[in-house]
Amino acid sequence: MNKLKEKLSAGEAVHGCWLNSGSAINAEIVGKAGFDWVVIDLEHGIGTENNLVNQLQALSGSETVRIVRVEALVRQRVSRVLELGADGVLFPQIQNAREAEQAISFMRYPPDGKRGMASMVRATDFSQNFKKYYDGYRENVLGIIQIETLESLNHLDDIANIDGVDVLFVGPADMSLALGIFQQWDHPRYIETLERVRDAATKAGKATGTLLRNKGEYEKYYKLGYRLIGCGSDSVFVFQGALNMARELNDRHAKIK
Repeated sequence: MNKLKEKLSAGEAVHGCWLNSGSAINAEIVGKAGFDWVVIDLEHGIGTENNLVNQLQALSGSETVRIVRVEALVRQRVSRVLELGADGVLFPQIQNAREAEQAISFMRYPPDGKRGMASMVRATDFSQNFKKYYDGYRENVLGIIQIETLESLNHLDDIANIDGVDVLFVGPADMSLALGIFQQWDHPRYIETLERVRDAATKAGKATGTLLRNKGEYEKYYKLGYRLIGCGSDSVFVFQGALNMARELNDRHAKIK
């Protein structure tokens, strides 16, 4: 079973970040840093499918679980990222149970779904471990549905109860924008939304997740019951590191002039 699924089922917190630069080297560095999971972002990230396979290869040297956020609810796209070796798929902008069911169906082979069949792919070690992959893919592939629109809030219970949906993931920027309280993270309407998502997931025996705006929010979301907790991205890590170093060098120079 996917180790992330096991930990989430046990109520453990699992920590991750975004990979949005498209860089395989950044992916390798982040993978060796100790995160439980990463999201390779094909929706808003710079990288494309051409970069994806290199990032997945770079992450093979670590135990980090590899999740890919697809940019569209398209069967071929979902099949493609799974065949390349993704351990899970994050689906953005899901509006209702019908779309969530469609998303999960794209992850599953017939008769349970609509995923196309191919054995000579990277996920099966190019057919060497096809049977093992096929027999265990339902338990091993993580399905994550993003809750980030007003419409999705009207269907929380239905979405959460779909077999194959493992996590309801609140997209903070889009959700706060949809609520008309953009980036007001302590606004009562936003907190109420977080609680509604958590309650729906808990009733269905599923987990909740989100992306922190900064590490200082950790205790807040943990106490709210969120367990798939992300913070930062490879681009942010590089930018902040470079910015802090440049400022420190300039400050030290100014003091000795």
